[in-house]
Amino acid sequence: MKDKDQMCAVTLEGKSIEVPYNTTVLDLFREHYPEEEFQTKIAALLNNRLYGLTTPIRANYTIVPITRKDRMGQTVYRRSVSLLLTEAVNRLYPGSRLIIGQSIQDGYFFHMAEYAEGISKSMIEAIEAEMRKIVEEDLPFKVESHFVDDVTHHLRKHGDEAKANLLQIHWWPQVRLVKCGSTVDLFHDPYVPSTGYCKLFALAPYWPGLVLRFPAQDKDSIPGKISQLPTLFNTYMESRQWNQMLGVENLGQLNGVVLNGDVEHIIKVAEGLHEKKIATIADTIAQRQRDIRLVIIAGPSSSGKTTFSKRLAVQLMVNGIRPVTIEMDNFFVERDQTPRDEKGDYDFESIDAIDIPLFNDVLVRLMEGEEVLTPIFDFKKGGKVPMDKWNPMRLEKDQVLIIEGIHGLNERLTANVLGHRKFKIYISALTQLCIDDHNRIYTSDTRLIRRIIRDRNFRGYSAADTIMRWPSVRKGEMKHIFPFQEKADVMFNSALVYEPGVLKTVCERALLEVKPDHPAFAEAFRLLRFFRLVMPISKANIPPNSIMREFIGKSSFKY
Repeated sequence: MKDKDQMCAVTLEGKSIEVPYNTTVLDLFREHYPEEEFQTKIAALLNNRLYGLTTPIRANYTIVPITRKDRMGQTVYRRSVSLLLTEAVNRLYPGSRLIIGQSIQDGYFFHMAEYAEGISKSMIEAIEAEMRKIVEEDLPFKVESHFVDDVTHHLRKHGDEAKANLLQIHWWPQVRLVKCGSTVDLFHDPYVPSTGYCKLFALAPYWPGLVLRFPAQDKDSIPGKISQLPTLFNTYMESRQWNQMLGVENLGQLNGVVLNGDVEHIIKVAEGLHEKKIATIADTIAQRQRDIRLVIIAGPSSSGKTTFSKRLAVQLMVNGIRPVTIEMDNFFVERDQTPRDEKGDYDFESIDAIDIPLFNDVLVRLMEGEEVLTPIFDFKKGGKVPMDKWNPMRLEKDQVLIIEGIHGLNERLTANVLGHRKFKIYISALTQLCIDDHNRIYTSDTRLIRRIIRDRNFRGYSAADTIMRWPSVRKGEMKHIFPFQEKADVMFNSALVYEPGVLKTVCERALLEVKPDHPAFAEAFRLLRFFRLVMPISKANIPPNSIMREFIGKSSFKY
């Protein structure tokens, strides 16, 4: 422990600096960076942990500045502008309930509970004008500590049971709050120092609410109009309706269900909704059986594609349809023809890593009832085995071909197959569960945590390994998967409302294994902070055919 009159040794940009005890990171940056460069700093890593700039320095730290161009900086910025939006709505429509929702393109969807018929364009214009006014006021984002009992009493008095439930598992005597003007919220993660930092945003109508838009990490503007994504948005809204039916729309409500002992019921109904949705998709395929011979399943990493395809196969058999599969990996081009990425490494995620002409030839001939030889790829040699060793295959009248892969919705992959012969399904874990009305759970976090668990338990990779690979995975998704999601005939949301509690029980240890000096620690620390808000849920009650079992083990399916 240091006395308040002592100095703290910090390392900044490789330089050792001594600063007085209690100096804020903001003051440190102001002193050591030119004004133009200083203004780009919005947060900092202190010994690999993310903090706001108003944090006082009270120990020896290695400090790394964070800007909006960093992934973590982008989340700090978005969180801050979201609270700014809440303050503007509270000023203009006091007593209204603004509720955060899913990510839509480059922003977050919000709606107001009192305006079920939709927020008008004039209201949105007034809210944006008020936000601009608050930016000019340069109000601080104040972080204060209060006794948890006082805060809980206040929340319950004002009918905010969800936030109060979050505090039921908060074991510290005090809890931190963040204030922006008259708006007060529970503090979960860092904010920028003041509203003056929040100049880049835009509001766009998106019935029945609005989208708060943000600039891309490497941009200083928000281009064009927001795209309409009806298939994705309808899937979001369906999942939101499921959560409303279950009475679990946020973590506070989920924690309340766990504490009340009703979580087994929630698990059964949530799994039942999944099964009903899968059965409905199978029924749709059966109704068009004369046309549909090819079912394509696509989706990002850890979305549950494999388990979904196996459960869909069961439901197809209930309809008298025999599903058969074909492995995309056997259609890779020869190694010397494999495209390379910008680093010169083989890019196996590129669609051009697939022998598209051969794949289309095989599909068309199968659709026509011919017997076809399907290739076998030798991954050690980096090429297909001789053709005389390929597998013969024929598609019978009562069969349908299922293929699963990241490029399934890209028309190039199956260009020669007639459109009415194909049925395209997009799978993703599109969580609609929020922390509370004002704080999101990032959709990609659910998939990252699933992958950390699966990689550690079944593939021999540590949490640190998976975290370090995740940016590359996400980059590939942005390029190869997300641009084509609206091409799907149907979307299936693989997220389960009870999922965070189960993931906590099996992921915390993996995250705790990441060493504090490892580059992956900052992300592990962020996920661990999130799990502090979550009541653990035993995995014992999860059905053996659940999509969750693909990641936590003991599935009734073989992978």
